[in-house]
Amino acid sequence: MSAVPYLASPSWLQPGDVAWQLSAATLVGLMSIPGLAVLYGGIVQKRWAVNSALMAFYAFAIVLITWTLWGFKMGFGSPLPLPGPLHYVLGTPSPVLSDIAEQTQAHIPLLTGKIPLLAYPQSTLVYFQFSFAAITPLIFLGGVLGRMNFRAWMLFVPLWSTFIYTVDVFALWGGGWLSRLGAVDYSGGFVIELSAGVTGFVLAAMLGPRLLVDRVEQAPNNMLMVMVGAGLLWLGWNGFDGGGPYFANVNASVAVINTNLAAAAGTLTWLFIDMWVIGKPSLLGAVNGMIGGLVAITAAAGYVDGIGALLIGIIASAIPWYTMNKIALFRKVDDALGVVHTHGLAGLIGGLMIGLVANPHMIVYFGSPAQGTSDISVGGLLYGSGISQLVSQVIAALFVIIFNGIGTLVLVKIVGLLIPLRLTARELDLGDSAVHGEDVGYISPVADRETVLAP
Repeated sequence: MSAVPYLASPSWLQPGDVAWQLSAATLVGLMSIPGLAVLYGGIVQKRWAVNSALMAFYAFAIVLITWTLWGFKMGFGSPLPLPGPLHYVLGTPSPVLSDIAEQTQAHIPLLTGKIPLLAYPQSTLVYFQFSFAAITPLIFLGGVLGRMNFRAWMLFVPLWSTFIYTVDVFALWGGGWLSRLGAVDYSGGFVIELSAGVTGFVLAAMLGPRLLVDRVEQAPNNMLMVMVGAGLLWLGWNGFDGGGPYFANVNASVAVINTNLAAAAGTLTWLFIDMWVIGKPSLLGAVNGMIGGLVAITAAAGYVDGIGALLIGIIASAIPWYTMNKIALFRKVDDALGVVHTHGLAGLIGGLMIGLVANPHMIVYFGSPAQGTSDISVGGLLYGSGISQLVSQVIAALFVIIFNGIGTLVLVKIVGLLIPLRLTARELDLGDSAVHGEDVGYISPVADRETVLAP
């Protein structure tokens, strides 16, 4: 590709699209920093507030470095020159840090002709997709809070982002084999949420449980922090799904309203179930329901209408409530914040429901006839579009579950050979003061040290 001349506004650039994609990316970034960092810091025991926040900040920073040096092109670049079907498995790693790479018009090689060249420079697409890549390890961090060695986390995150996340991205978003099969994922229900839920659960199982005192005392240390973090997630999700079509267009608006409908439906569903079964409304429960609704709509936001969004929010809140509270099998793994339920299972539900409730009249306006592209529609079984879309979604879900589960297991074994995965008993007891030399005034209320240190 030839060098890009200096132009403040080249002919292909649409300022509105640029502004929206950069704004959407920043909204997603705020979901991570400070959103999830604040949410986790409020939920965990006080002695783990610094640790959870620092693990989030580190992951956000290291993913940006790996993403721009090789990860972006592995997910959205030209395919590796491998034989046969392997040709559509992974993109070719290369950096995107140069005058040409950052200023040239953005495009996704395997999708050229299916969608137009994007109306902004590649640096905009890199930044937007970075915010997605960065939030994913922050989500599965919720499964391992309160016991993972920080140094092991430092090694695991870049390895996982390189060898697992980019494979999922290329398969579904970069024009790889799952997208060629017909599977869709609007903004990350499979690529981000299901992937993170599986990874967090496997990682938690490999690390073993938190201390008994952390599992018995489950009350958040600061509910106001929880509410601030939850609020940043809800509103930040407008960028998550609203940026999905890559243009500031009709479908972006559709995705935003559907996202908020699903969030509201999920919040109220969990709240009403708590009141019906437990007898009391729970703020933390309402937050879980909100997250379930947001997660589930992510895969489907631009493919369903408002009725479909409400159904997805209700179902993706009710089923995770049941699995979290009634299925004993899940309790055998100490998934600290239940990411397998509110992220993994909810993401699975949303992705599969595309095959049922996607409205083929909700068009994803990628381009215009003048640009030589066709509008894309996705239809579900309930709209008479047949079962093929549901079958494609099932195949995509199975791949993400199996690949992420096995891949995480392999990476954990490799990291464990080099660095202890779990903190020492003393560090688990003292938390932030021992691990980081910083704390927020925690004093252990338990005098019996053998009880505190029980696995």
